[in-house]
Formats: sequence, structure tokens, C-alpha cells
Amino acid sequence: MNVRFIDDIHQISAEAWHSLVGTDYPFLRYEFLAALEDSQSVGGESGWQAMHLVVESDDGRLLAAMPLYLKSHSYGEYVFDWSWAEAYENHGLVYYPKLLAAIPFTPATGPRLVKTADCSDEVTAVVAQALQDKAQQLGASGWHVLFVDEQELAQWVKTGADMRLGCQFHWYNEGYTDFDSFLAAMNSKKRRTLRKERNSLIAQGIEFKRLTGDAITPTLWQRFQAFYQLTNLKYNRHHGYLTPDFFERIYHTMRDSLLLVVAFEGNEAIAGALYFLGQDTLYGRYWGCIREIEFLHFETCYYQGIEYCIEQGIQRFDSGAQGEHKVPRGFRPTLTYSVHWLKHAGFKQAVKRFLVEESVAIQRYRDEMTQALPFKNVDKESA
Repeated sequence: MNVRFIDDIHQISAEAWHSLVGTDYPFLRYEFLAALEDSQSVGGESGWQAMHLVVESDDGRLLAAMPLYLKSHSYGEYVFDWSWAEAYENHGLVYYPKLLAAIPFTPATGPRLVKTADCSDEVTAVVAQALQDKAQQLGASGWHVLFVDEQELAQWVKTGADMRLGCQFHWYNEGYTDFDSFLAAMNSKKRRTLRKERNSLIAQGIEFKRLTGDAITPTLWQRFQAFYQLTNLKYNRHHGYLTPDFFERIYHTMRDSLLLVVAFEGNEAIAGALYFLGQDTLYGRYWGCIREIEFLHFETCYYQGIEYCIEQGIQRFDSGAQGEHKVPRGFRPTLTYSVHWLKHAGFKQAVKRFLVEESVAIQRYRDEMTQALPFKNVDKESA
């Protein structure tokens, strides 16, 4: 087998990529990665230089692939290594560039090294060696694989990479028939709180529409983009990592994987949240509004997503990174995984020791958050 690196997703045909990757995990879809590159959301001066890894047979058949970027900073990753970069600098060493296998700006667990059914597990070791060689060639400090799913994790650890734990909050469908049956699983205090939040918006005449596919009109799509940019400008002082062209591209190429929730006050759209549809998971990704109304964010980004999962029989709702405020709303603490390999032997050992200590703290935090779940008569075992 042969490993090579490509600096443009279009160097692989969409057909070959689709036959390998499929559409179950929306952020690895060819259309998503191409939209990032073609819209200049990555590339150029963004600090994300595409360097995707592909593994091919001797006759040129695509055996495995992985989204890969050469990074000159750590923005947009959600696995924080700024302190590692600072430690390098304090010792007169250079941390950037680094190689990063991840979906830009997307802290959503999923496959990273995708391979054909007849491709052996040995391909992970081959890829790890290729990453090490590439890091040496480029003067990169190391390589990192973020938000990798558990099926891949063991193979990466076998290569000598060090595992890092994180914790997010995901909602799981326990066979609920409707939102009321979900509330019925909660203790009475939390149940009253959620009903109060939802009823508050109803009393103000705020209504919601959940739109998929061609039901997402160009007008509402433009409106959502305005919400996204305004909210990012207000809280982050920029218009967001993703350019308007990115949103236009995914609107035309992958509407079948989108759910748009829009809040209306009368006939005026005042807020929106964009979700992506996976095989058995709903992913909440972007949101924005033009008016600050109490509980509007919770309803648009959480309760509407939960209700949609119940209606459609979707098993899991990944609403994004962080957010302890999700716990009393029924989102369970869920461990996430990444793996890291650093070229510098001394720092590799120091980081390894740090990650062991951090893992203990993360698991303790997960357990504490599990005990804070609002459910009654339900096993609080965390994911």
C-alpha cells in the first residue's frame, strides 16, 4: 500500500471518496470538506492548510483516507493545547506547525481514518509512521487526531500515541414517545423548570419551525446566515470561522443532511439553529439571533433538537462542546477521545504524565456531572 498527502480534496474524485466514506457521518462528506476549502474557510491565511492523507493499493484503488491539516495555531479545535505551545516557547522550542487530523471547527466525535472493509488494522500503524515522517519533513512538532470514535481509539494507542480524554454533554433517546414522556423521566422540580422555560416562549407568541431538505427556502437560509454572523460579531468580535460562501455551498450540495430550526415572532424570523443529520445522531452546530429573549437559545438549540430526535427515532443528540447548563436539561456527560504524538522525547514524556493526571480529573468530573442529572428512577451510569 502507498501513502500520499494531497493539498486539495478535489485531487480525489467525489465518487471514490463517497464509496469509501459514505454519508453516515456528515462532516466527512466530500461536499462538507470541499465547501470548507472552496469557500476559503480553510486554506489561505486561515492557519488550516489541507494535507489530507490517502492510502492506495498498488493499482491505485483508494483503501483509506483521513482529513488532515497543517496548523499554524490551535484555534477552532476544541481540544486545548495552548499550554503545550507555551511550554515549548518557554524552552526555546517551536510548537507550530503541527499536523492535525480533525474536522475544522467541528468538535463532533466520528471516524477519522476511514478504510475499506478488506483493509487490515495494520493500516493505522502505516499511517502513524507516515505522519511521523511527514512531521519530520515539515519541521512539525507532532501529530494529533481529535474526537476520534472508540472503534478507532485502540488502534491509534497501539502506535505509541497518547490518549487524551474530554467531556461533552449528549442527549440519549431512551425510547421516549414525545417530549412529555421525556419530561416524565425527570424529577418534579426539573420537569417544572423545563415546562416553565418552554411555556414562557409560547406566552410571548414565539413559534418554531423545523425544516429539512427543500423545505429550507433560500430566504430563510439567508436569514439564518445573518443570525450566525450577528451573534458571532457580538460575542466573538468576528463574523464566525465559516464564510457566507461555505453556507451557500452546503445549502446547494448537502441539504439532505440539514435541519434548520427557525424561531418566529409573528411573521418575522428572529433566531435559527442549524443541525446536521447523521445515521443515528443529530448534531447541533451553529446558531444565531437578532433579539435576546430569555430561554430562546435553550428552545432553539436544545428542546427543538430533542423533540425532533424523539419524533424521528434518532438515538443521540450531540449538541456541541462544553456546557454544564445542559445537564439539568437531560444531557448526559459523555467522554470524548483524542490521540497525540509529539516528536520531542522530553515533552512527549511530560505530556504523557500530564494526560494521565488529567484523565483522572476528567473522569471524576464526568462522575460528578452524572450525579447532577435530573432523572428519577433511572440508572445514572454515564456514557
